Amino acid sequence: MKHAEATLGSGNLRLAVVLPEGEDLNEWVAVNTVDFFNQINMLYGTITEYCTEERCPVMSAGPKYEYHWADGTTIKKPIKCSAPKYIDYLMTWVQDQLDDETLFPSKIGVPFPKNFASIAKTILKRLFRVYAHIYHQHFQEVVQLGEEAHLNTSFKHFVFFVQEFNLIERRELAPLQELIEKLTQRDREKYPEKKR
Repeated sequence: MKHAEATLGSGNLRLAVVLPEGEDLNEWVAVNTVDFFNQINMLYGTITEYCTEERCPVMSAGPKYEYHWADGTTIKKPIKCSAPKYIDYLMTWVQDQLDDETLFPSKIGVPFPKNFASIAKTILKRLFRVYAHIYHQHFQEVVQLGEEAHLNTSFKHFVFFVQEFNLIERRELAPLQELIEKLTQRDREKYPEKKR
């Protein structure tokens, strides 16, 4: 994370997500996944009084995208639920994944499971849905709270990270595609990608 933090202040988030030389890819993805979970949890926490059963009876990202919850163990068949309920299920589920030493080993030298990439992709895909819900349903409140710069920086960092390692399919990002293009366009002009 030292690499990410050192680069964040420089304005080039695209560099902040690049795998540092000599680092293990799974370790890098794991550390960043935990960081994004904490950021999203904090950002969502600031608008929970606006995201209520009454105001957000469905978990959505605009009129075209609705999400139903299933965790594959206790809830096998996707259920329709309110946004606060969905996000509560999601955050609890992610926390359980992160706390599971067989999935996210905290000790150095303990190997990651063979399916770690797939686990991380599922977590990040679901965390994206919280960003999408906040942008579509609560951006006005975010602006009133003066948090839009923080939300935008967090989301931009998230987007560059998932793009760098192909962690979320493009179709999953569709609810915020226009915003993604707008947020990343300036960086492409300011910091043209170097050949690797």
